[in-house]
Amino acid sequence: MKSQTSIESPRFRQLVDTPIGWLAVVADASAILTIEFDATEKPEDMDNAITQAGVQQLTEYFAGQRTTFDLPLNMAGTDFQQEVWQTLTAVPFGVTCSYADIASRIARPKAVRAVGAANGRNPIPIVVPCHRIIGSSGTLTGYAGGLDKKQWLLAHEGLTVKK
Repeated sequence: MKSQTSIESPRFRQLVDTPIGWLAVVADASAILTIEFDATEKPEDMDNAITQAGVQQLTEYFAGQRTTFDLPLNMAGTDFQQEVWQTLTAVPFGVTCSYADIASRIARPKAVRAVGAANGRNPIPIVVPCHRIIGSSGTLTGYAGGLDKKQWLLAHEGLTVKK
């Protein structure tokens, strides 16, 4: 628990131009905290080794040179969200699964809607591959960055999914 007198860790933010638009990698001194879609430059932006590593690995992913990420992550969320996000990291490049699959993998088969909600709150998209989760019918479902970005990411990974 934070004390009242503690000072918040500085934030670092670095932009990267990608085929799906500008992304911002946001980190503290030890881990990536978020990746933002449709990012624009802010006057206070400054990078650090963590944001640089994130930008480098995202650049490699978009260039087709990387299929997994090896970055320190710190995602703020409930225990349930953390469990879902951790499970998402096990879905390999070029593979999709459904929200029901994720619910089964965390031994909560009836929590499909809750899994969907946690998936939608993933603060580190692409690196934590929530784009690989589709509807049980095999169709695209919601995506924080927009369905066009989700479809592009899946196509980049060699997958064609119905809208």
